[in-house]
Amino acid sequence: MAAASPVVGIDLGTTFSAIAVVTQTGRPELLPNREGERITPSVAFFEADTSVLVGSLAKRSAVTAPLDVVQFVKRQMGNRDWKFETSAGEQYTAEEVSALILRKLKEDAELALGTGRVADAVITVPAYFDDARRRATRDAGRIAGLNVLRVLNEPTAAALAYGLVNGGDSTVLVFDLGGGTFDVTVLRISGGVFDVIGTDGLHELGGFEWDNRLMEWLNDRFRAAGGPDLTETFESEADLRDRAELAKHALSQDLVTRVVLSGGGVTETIVVTREIFESITGDLLNQARDLTISLVEELGLEFGGIDEVLLTGGSTRMPMVSRMLADIAGKDPRQVANPDELVALGAAIQANLLESGGPTLVVPPPRICDVTSQGLGVIALNQFRVPRNNIVLARNSKIPGSGSEIFGTADDGQTTIRVHVTQGDDEDPEYVRLVTRGRYPDGGQPLTIPPYPAGAPIEVIFHYDIDQTIQVEVVDLTTGTSLGTFEVDRVANLTDEELAAAIRKNKQVGVK
Repeated sequence: MAAASPVVGIDLGTTFSAIAVVTQTGRPELLPNREGERITPSVAFFEADTSVLVGSLAKRSAVTAPLDVVQFVKRQMGNRDWKFETSAGEQYTAEEVSALILRKLKEDAELALGTGRVADAVITVPAYFDDARRRATRDAGRIAGLNVLRVLNEPTAAALAYGLVNGGDSTVLVFDLGGGTFDVTVLRISGGVFDVIGTDGLHELGGFEWDNRLMEWLNDRFRAAGGPDLTETFESEADLRDRAELAKHALSQDLVTRVVLSGGGVTETIVVTREIFESITGDLLNQARDLTISLVEELGLEFGGIDEVLLTGGSTRMPMVSRMLADIAGKDPRQVANPDELVALGAAIQANLLESGGPTLVVPPPRICDVTSQGLGVIALNQFRVPRNNIVLARNSKIPGSGSEIFGTADDGQTTIRVHVTQGDDEDPEYVRLVTRGRYPDGGQPLTIPPYPAGAPIEVIFHYDIDQTIQVEVVDLTTGTSLGTFEVDRVANLTDEELAAAIRKNKQVGVK
């Protein structure tokens, strides 16, 4: 009888994904895919039949069949308006595309383990992902046939993997720059407790932006040499992106590289130096730099109190990143051999902690204390009857956690209030994400109240659990009675009916 499959840890990345388990040695190890690779490109190619190619072969098809290849889908998680349409007219949501990538990882893991079906998983997300994007990641796992036990922040996962190897008590700054997202997190490791102090980030800053800048620069040089605009067709733009990405990788090792571009009967060899590349992308690095400095200052720390700066994410291979961090932190950052594998290894450690009867870790089981990545609030009228976002649970609050605020009814005799839950830290409702369904002032969660005079006190209480699920309770303080408790019905995510349909659709698609 085959042994039960372990709980797996999955890094569902913007450009590459990986899956890992804790083996009988008590250490996490990456599982190779069926092509023998340790990491799998997060790319899907929809073939003419009902099958989908995922991984390196799909990535190579981006140049020859760009209309049927989808990349960087992680950036669209939690975006209800985004759909990928194949040349055959089939439409896929971001959750459905991500589920195909997860199915590939799942099936590859089953082959590598040889223990039957892989069912349970921990999936990582950027620390700065909001509630909608986290829920979309969970839904993608469900569509792929996985029971997602936990959604874990990527910097926390990286710190887990780092702490397993290095041990000791320290204050660590995790600088996580991947293919499509950026997070910076500060945590204290002490006595096996990984205590996250604070986090910040940008969900659209990563290697993709560096590629775009280099593509633009190369295209300008090619046009100056008499060539056509290579961004005018899908095929030539896909080829340009591929060559820019290869040049970026080369410049992480060499000071100079050459890029050969062809189009419209023109062939040109363009010399790119590391100095040029760093010059045209310097403002991107400065965004990450400023956010890092701001977080350390916000937490009341100084870089002298940071013991280690840990690099994770494939884009930290760019030399400009480690130089910048050494400059602001006053110490060289800790570089690991494979920064794009660290998150999956940490996810496997968290998976092991949730697994009953799994292998014993080589160190005592760690405990994780995480924080909210963004503030949670509600929209209410101020004294000028202007709608403003009011923070109820502040960013970087410990989770699980709770918070409350007291508001007053707006009008005499009103019998209904609508609770509009938000995620974000701006006072202006235009610059935060509305979590509950329906636009303001309609929509939201309607609750019935007695017809009090204007200003009757109403307390809104938020509970935020370890999986970052929001539960809201509203209390009528005039009578001291609860008006209702509800779990947020997220406007940006699939409904139960849509999720069930996506699961059925996924089962009809062959993944290879």
